[in-house]
Parts: sequence; C-alpha cells; structure tokens
Amino acid sequence: MANTLLKLSQATREVQSGSKKVALLDSINLTVKEGEFISLMGPSGSGKSTLLNCIGMLDSFTDGGYTFLGEPVHSMKEKSRSKLYKEYIGFVFQAYHLIDELTVQENIETPLLYKNVKSSERKALVGDMLDRFNIVGKKDLFPIQLSGGQQQLVGIARALIGKPKLILADEPTGNLNSKQSTEIMDLFAKLNSEGVTIIQATHSEANAAYGSRIINLLDGKIVED
Repeated sequence: MANTLLKLSQATREVQSGSKKVALLDSINLTVKEGEFISLMGPSGSGKSTLLNCIGMLDSFTDGGYTFLGEPVHSMKEKSRSKLYKEYIGFVFQAYHLIDELTVQENIETPLLYKNVKSSERKALVGDMLDRFNIVGKKDLFPIQLSGGQQQLVGIARALIGKPKLILADEPTGNLNSKQSTEIMDLFAKLNSEGVTIIQATHSEANAAYGSRIINLLDGKIVED
C-alpha cells in the first residue's frame, strides 16, 4: 500500500479584491499517494496554478489543513516550510524561471547549494543531468542563448537534481512544439515509473492522459476526480 505523500482537508485560498474576498480555491479535499501521476485540468482561472503553488508552498492556503509527509504545513513557520519544499519538491514552470545571469550548468546546480552538497558531488550530479538531457554542449550558455525546448529541459534538470519526492509541473509543455512536448511528457512518465510523484496542471488532453488520475477543477473546486 503506497504511503500518503500529502493531504488537503477543506483547503481554501482567499484573496482580497477591493472590498470583497474572492476564493481562488474553495474547500479542497485531496489525498495524494506516493508514486501517483496526477493531471489537474480545468479552464483558465479554475485554480490549477494556485493549487500547485499552495501545494508547493510558494503560496499558503488561507484556511483548512495541509499535511506533507505527515508534517502539518498549515501550522509551520516559514523557515521550516521552506526547508521542507527545498528538500522534497521540484517545480517545473511554463515560463522556465531560469536565472538569466547564470549559465545552464549554474542554473541546474542551484538547488544543491541549499542542500550543502559538496562541490565535487555537485559537479558529478550536474554532469549526470547534462548527460541525461543531452545538453552537455550547452552547459556554458546562458538561458537567452537557448531555444524554448532547451530552456524547459534545463528547468526540468534543475527540478530533478535534488531527487525530489514530488514534482509539480505547471503547463510544462505550454511553450513547446509537439515533438518537444512528447519528449518532455515521456520523460515525466519515465520519472514516475522510477517512483517520483508528479502533479501537473495542463490544458492538453494528450498530456493529461499520461496521468494515472485526472482531477477537474472549476471555480476553485474539485468537480471530478
């Protein structure tokens, strides 16, 4: 029986809009087991990205409970939360979020700097990633010198290098052509088969089909799981 990786109970995120409160996420109940591959679907504005950001601890739920590996995220101090997500969560964004001033090699290495990994080991791990993604020849280039597909590969390599338990992918192929999209999704499928839990937000039926479970959101609520 797979262990529970995370659990949301009545998780809500409200923001102030002028004089009224708007619920971006409304009483979400969700249990994710280790090794699942979940696709979040729904129209723009349905809450997919907000849900990913809150699960990834980049934003907080304003109400309700959130436990991750049994730890109560909802009642943690910022510092403990940040330690938790740096240790266990890898993020892949549609907009890549690479650091423009750093080379490919340095971008991929950044998560390891938070983990106090020794320099020689960092080099080896980055080398493995460059190999795995066939971007060895690009290691000294800056993001601006890469195509969209290459930038996304660097983003995924960076998300993976810390060996996360959970990968959160927000429209990971949104800016890519169909061949690049298929490559990225096949890669996610392979990672998932190696035991990495993946939650992706996507508009694409084809990408969603890679998941073992599809969750539909509408107006910040889960309408189908």
